[in-house]
Amino acid sequence: MDGSIRLPGADRKALLAVDRRGADTEQRLRAHILLLLDDQVAWSVIVAVLFTSTRTINRWRRRYLAEGVAGITGRRAWRANLREWWVGLALRCVTECSPTRFGFVRSRWTCEAVAVLLWQDHRVRVSRETVRRRLRVAELVWRRPRPVLGPRDPAYAVKLGRIRALLRDLPADEAAQFTDEVDVNTNPKIGSMWMRQGEQAEVVTPGDNEKRYLAGSLDWRTGRLTLTEGEPRQGRDTELFLAHLDDLRRRYRRYRVIHVICDNAKSHHAKRVREYLAEHRGRVVVHYLPAYAPQTNPIERVWWHLHEEVTRNHRCASMDDLLGMVRDWLAADATFPMESSVYADLRLAA
Repeated sequence: MDGSIRLPGADRKALLAVDRRGADTEQRLRAHILLLLDDQVAWSVIVAVLFTSTRTINRWRRRYLAEGVAGITGRRAWRANLREWWVGLALRCVTECSPTRFGFVRSRWTCEAVAVLLWQDHRVRVSRETVRRRLRVAELVWRRPRPVLGPRDPAYAVKLGRIRALLRDLPADEAAQFTDEVDVNTNPKIGSMWMRQGEQAEVVTPGDNEKRYLAGSLDWRTGRLTLTEGEPRQGRDTELFLAHLDDLRRRYRRYRVIHVICDNAKSHHAKRVREYLAEHRGRVVVHYLPAYAPQTNPIERVWWHLHEEVTRNHRCASMDDLLGMVRDWLAADATFPMESSVYADLRLAA
């Protein structure tokens, strides 16, 4: 069967006007389909170009043959109401519900899954491309979500209040440091970059990944970073934390007390850490941030910049080369701002 049509001149002119100046996106799609059929374009090409389906093409072809241009541009109230009903349902599903609630063995919605749900549960037959188009009209986009921590420390307010009080009343002969560890890998983290359209750039990765942990502290007053490099094959352990505390004591000799503010990692709570603190008789004091609250540690943003500007998509062939880049990056940016809204008012008052 020939799937093309022949449009009279008046009909083609009317459909061109709808395609070019029509306010209704669905009417413009219908007109575009018929114009391409009139130009003898293959259905497979129309499907690829307009992101539609053969069922949709055939529906509007048959509607035009039966009712003419009026069947394409006319809006039937019951069809409009039906459309808005299923679109609202689709929006609620993809933004508020998990597919498992409807019996799907999948963790996220696809346009095809929404189309299957509409047909199986409500006998509304639409294609996945129609679902995709309507979701885009509703300003939904397909992108990676932001991971957030689910648990919350029940003593969050109390612990954070103590840290804020310490920073607010910090004596001149005492220093406060936000401390944390970060790992760098010869197998680079992959991130977005500029590339030619239609081509995909390549980032060469080594056959074997090598990891190195770094311990760092961000000075509350100056934004200076103190860095301690871990040994090869050394993890985020107590030895690295203690070596970093030694580096802080050497760098901040003129301060009577060094306050180290860190998270609740096991390496920060170890018995050897308690013995170290007792040995130095209050010169180094460790304060623990609320659990599950990385936003309360400003050095996390320094590590974010480190990954964004140095380690992501890097082309270093060895760990020595990568650590050299890290050192050069730190030398170029001797100080870092406190990028945390948690302490913004304290910074303004300082």
